[in-house]
Amino acid sequence: MTAETTTAYTAIVYAVADRIATVSLNRPEARNGYTLTMAHELEHAFLAADADPTVQVVVFTCVGKDFSVGADLSGGGFDVSGTDPDADWQEPAGRCSKTIYGMNKPVIAALRGVSVGGGMTITLSCDFRLASTDSRFSFPFSRRGIFPEGASVWYLPRLVGISKATDWMLTGRLFGASEALDAGLVTSVHEPEAVLGAAYELARDIIANTSEVSTAVIKQMLNRLSGLDSPIPVHAIDSRLVAGLSRHSDAVEGVKSFLEKRPPAFPMTVPGDLPQLLPWIETDQTP
Repeated sequence: MTAETTTAYTAIVYAVADRIATVSLNRPEARNGYTLTMAHELEHAFLAADADPTVQVVVFTCVGKDFSVGADLSGGGFDVSGTDPDADWQEPAGRCSKTIYGMNKPVIAALRGVSVGGGMTITLSCDFRLASTDSRFSFPFSRRGIFPEGASVWYLPRLVGISKATDWMLTGRLFGASEALDAGLVTSVHEPEAVLGAAYELARDIIANTSEVSTAVIKQMLNRLSGLDSPIPVHAIDSRLVAGLSRHSDAVEGVKSFLEKRPPAFPMTVPGDLPQLLPWIETDQTP
């Protein structure tokens, strides 16, 4: 194991070791109830991980037995008093899910116990969601007289289809890991004490066997192009990327390592070596 580096936060824990950044919700006394401070710190941590060339994969997990019970209602309501709904304000769960969506590096959520409301919507943009056998999920907005957040009505149907998303969203009912796995909400299910280890195992497999640059480009192509009405603009981007493969160091190493029957040692890094021809790199004004 390489030496671990940590960054000080109040509502989360952030640590980097062996090219893996671990982001952990850290309010176990409140079952990781989601707060404005947590939203701010998560946004900061995920952006830091994405910009750090020593990080290749991010694991998103929790301290304690519950991932998150959702918005912290201990004050008797929602901490948005004085907010102008017409102003340029971003609701807290969406700040997290949007940040993960825009990242170049894969994010693996390791969930256990309760993950409900905002405590689940913040994970819908993750690339993998691993659950434990004791996991329970709910989108309880209709049962609280409130509205979905985290852009969940966009993410959820893409993951599980409109019929299942309608079932879970309109009823707000609680459901378990088996139903979540069958519907495609989670990637795999593990014993509670094993789910984090499974997430790290997946992260290490990605680090050992995939190109950082290829993984980043594929992630953003899936996010940004899979919902287009036509494959024609996708083919145009494919063509530009493939045309440059002879000058792409990772492609050269990928073929060479395959022919030599050895593990690859991809030389290119993220974000520094991302292809600048990608339209979202050319147009995005923020990370």
